[in-house]
Amino acid sequence: MQLVVARIGRAHGIKGEVTVEVRTDEPELRLGPGAVLATDPPSAGPLTIETGRVHSGRLLLRFEGVRDRTAAEALRNTLLIADVDPDERPEDEDEYYDHQLIDLDVVTVDGTAVGRITEISHLPAQDLFVVERPDGSEVYVPFVEEIVTLVDLEQQRAVIDPPPGLIDDRAEIASARDDAADGTRDAAGDDA
Repeated sequence: MQLVVARIGRAHGIKGEVTVEVRTDEPELRLGPGAVLATDPPSAGPLTIETGRVHSGRLLLRFEGVRDRTAAEALRNTLLIADVDPDERPEDEDEYYDHQLIDLDVVTVDGTAVGRITEISHLPAQDLFVVERPDGSEVYVPFVEEIVTLVDLEQQRAVIDPPPGLIDDRAEIASARDDAADGTRDAAGDDA
């Protein structure tokens, strides 16, 4: 099985180094010197990592055969893909690879079917399940412990406890105007 582990960013310096946007929780395993990675587009690779280092909080890599800024810049936006055993699991028991979560059925804690996970969206703040509902619409479920209460790979399902409004239209909206209308004030309100 192939997993995207990084995306090549801009060139760094004049000796062929590139910045990379890491997309794996195990960069030391997947992006270490000697690792051979497939690429998307395929014509850019395969690439063998020669060296890696962290500079100002960014991972910098140099690939075999890439010796100048022009060659490094030509790799910009290329995805780096690692071959992974499909049965391999992350070290932490509460972590999952995307391929393990795709196609899981999503149900609420009371057993109501919500849909099927079709994609995992990796955002800076958190990951989201993209869940396709039976009617073809999509709902986005934050992959956080408070909402996703159980991931059961054996039963091929994820159990969620969604807050009001996440998967339905029963959102509870509170506003300061509602409080003022009923004569109450919030703690920061002035009575003068």
